[in-house]
Amino acid sequence: MPRKISGKIFLVVLCFAACGALRAQRNSGKQTGLGRPASTDEVKQRDITTLPNGVGLPDGKGTAAQGELVYRDKCASCHGPNGEGVPPQGTQLVGGVGSLASDNPVRTVGSYWPYATSVWDYIHRAMPQNQPGSLSADDTYAVTAFLLSRNKIIDTSDVMDKESLPKVRMPNRDGFIPDARPDTGKSASSASEKKSQKSQAR
Repeated sequence: MPRKISGKIFLVVLCFAACGALRAQRNSGKQTGLGRPASTDEVKQRDITTLPNGVGLPDGKGTAAQGELVYRDKCASCHGPNGEGVPPQGTQLVGGVGSLASDNPVRTVGSYWPYATSVWDYIHRAMPQNQPGSLSADDTYAVTAFLLSRNKIIDTSDVMDKESLPKVRMPNRDGFIPDARPDTGKSASSASEKKSQKSQAR
């Protein structure tokens, strides 16, 4: 008797599974109803590529003094009033220079990031956490200047803009090892160029 009941249960489960698969097949290609199309402004805000040499940086400017005001209002609640971090909400942003090779490395804007332009790009795209992308170009330059100043990388009087920011040399600029794999970086570009030249020769 138990075997017959088990067999019936198995058939019922099998029928439900078959019905679910059939329904999923019929609905394939249809929208799920999740999310919404991105607005033009949302696409524009994220459609930016900032390279280490400054290509892609927008107009605007800011100083450490201006950045301190923005930082206190938008950033300090997660990263602390002086960039010391407030775990787990926000990481430490200041200090740690020279610690990466130690047993207790401290990765911050000052100790880890190789390019100042990358700092600007990340802040502009992803911060503050509760309103990513809401900072203007001027505010982003100012906050970047504030963090660079607190890490003693620039003077408090320095003005950061699309011309001066790429010239800032970060302490860990040479701390990253180039990717030597053939499918990435310069190797990939060279291989692609050679392949293109061979195709044209034929």
